[in-house]
Amino acid sequence: MALSWNEIKTRAAAFTKEWENEISEDAEAKSFWDDFFNVFGIGRRRVATFEQQVCLTPNPSPKGEGNRSGYIDLLWKGVILVEHKSRGKDLDKAYQQAKDYFPGLKEKELPRYILVSDFERFRLYDLENSHPPAGGGGREGASQHDFLLKNFVDHVNLFGFIAGYQKRIYKEQDPVNIEAALLMGRLHDNLKAIGYTGHQLELYLVRLLFCLFADDTGIFEKGILQEYIELHTKEDGSDLAMHIDALFTVLNTAPEHRFKNLDENLAAFPYVNGKLFEERIPQAAFNSEMRNALLEACLPDWGEISPAIFGSLFQAVMNPKERRSAGAHYTSEKNILKVIKPLFLDGLHREFNAAQNSKPKLQKLQDKIAALRFLDPACGCGNFLIIAYREIRLLEIEIIKKLLKLQGYREEVMREARMDISALVKCDVDRFYGIEYEEFPAQIAQVAMWLIDHQMNELVSR
Repeated sequence: MALSWNEIKTRAAAFTKEWENEISEDAEAKSFWDDFFNVFGIGRRRVATFEQQVCLTPNPSPKGEGNRSGYIDLLWKGVILVEHKSRGKDLDKAYQQAKDYFPGLKEKELPRYILVSDFERFRLYDLENSHPPAGGGGREGASQHDFLLKNFVDHVNLFGFIAGYQKRIYKEQDPVNIEAALLMGRLHDNLKAIGYTGHQLELYLVRLLFCLFADDTGIFEKGILQEYIELHTKEDGSDLAMHIDALFTVLNTAPEHRFKNLDENLAAFPYVNGKLFEERIPQAAFNSEMRNALLEACLPDWGEISPAIFGSLFQAVMNPKERRSAGAHYTSEKNILKVIKPLFLDGLHREFNAAQNSKPKLQKLQDKIAALRFLDPACGCGNFLIIAYREIRLLEIEIIKKLLKLQGYREEVMREARMDISALVKCDVDRFYGIEYEEFPAQIAQVAMWLIDHQMNELVSR
C-alpha cells in the first residue's frame, strides 16, 4: 500500500538530515538515490536502473562501428530520468545532458520528468506541463521547480507520482489510454492465437488487467509485478504461464494459509478478496514475444489511466463481427459527463454551494448522496457507473473537508495527529448496480468498480 503523506514527510526530513553534508557524486550518488526512493516507500531496484547505456550516434552502425554511447545516471523508463552532479556543478548543463539521451531511448521509455541534482540543489522538470512556475524560470515545453535539500519536506508533494499519488487529468483520447487499450488487445490476440479462448481467456485477461492496475495504484508494492516477471521467468517465456498461475494462487490465499517456504517475491503480493482469483483455470502458454508483450504492458503508469479506459479495453479485445452482433460501443468519459452532470451532478453541486457554511445542511447533503442508488440496466463494462461513483465520492470528499473546517480542524493539525477521516465516509460502492448479459464486460465492470473504489479510498486517506 502507498505510504501516507505524513509518513513520507517524516522520511523526507530524515533523508535531509542524512545527506546534508554530502558533496561527492562518484562516492555516494547511488546510495543517495536509493534512499531518495525509499522516502516514498519504493525500492529503487524495482522500478529504476543506474547507468542505463544509450546510443548517442544519430544514425548508428548496425555493427557498432564508430557509435558513441552515453550512460544515464538513473532511469525509470517512461517516468523519470535523473542526472546527478557533484555539489556546485551547473544544473542547466545537467538538464541539457539529460535531454541529449532522448534520441537513444525508445518512444515508450521516454520519461515525463527530468530531475537534476547536486546533492544540495534539486530541479524537477515536468515535460508534459508547459506552464512555467510562478516567478518565471521555466523552459519551453516543461514546467520547472527548484528547491534545496534543506527544503525537501516542503516540496515532497511534487513527487507524488513516485509514491503512487498522481494528479489525474482525464483527457479525451489521451495517448496513455489508447496505448493501454492496444497493449491489452495485443495480449488478447496472442493468447487467442494459441487456442486459449472463451471464458478462460476472458477471466485470464481480467486478472492480468487487475494486476497491472494494482501494480501502479498502491494495491501492490509499486513495480513488484514487472520485477517478478523479469527476475523469475525465462526470456523465452516457456515458464511464464506456470509463474502466473502461481501468482494467481497466492493472490487468492490469505497470508496465514500460505506455505511457510513460499518464495519471498511471491509472498510480497497481498491477498485479494472478492473471488476474482478463486476459480481454477488452465494455464496458458507463452513464448518470448508474448512475454515481451506482457512486460511492455507493465510500462505505462496504469494509475494515470482514466476509468473510462475499460470501454476502450473492451473494444480492443472484440473483433468487428462480435462487436456488431453484440451491439457493443464505447462511450467516452467526456460524453458520459454530458449525461450525468445535468441528470444529477449539477443539482448536487448546487446544493453543496448553498450549504457551504452550514454544518447541518452539509451533513444532510452527505446523508442524501450516501442514500442514493444507481442502476445502469445495460452497463457493458461499467463506464457510466465508474464515473458516476468517482464523481459522487469526489463530492463527498469536498463535503467532509468543509465539515472538518467548520469544526475547527486545520489540515496540518490533522496530518500531525494522523487523523483517520476514512471513518467519516458514508458513500458505498455497493449502492451502484449494473445489468449485463455478456460475461466478459460484466467482469470488467466489477473489477473496474473495485479499482475506482480503491483509488477513492486512497484519495480520502491523504
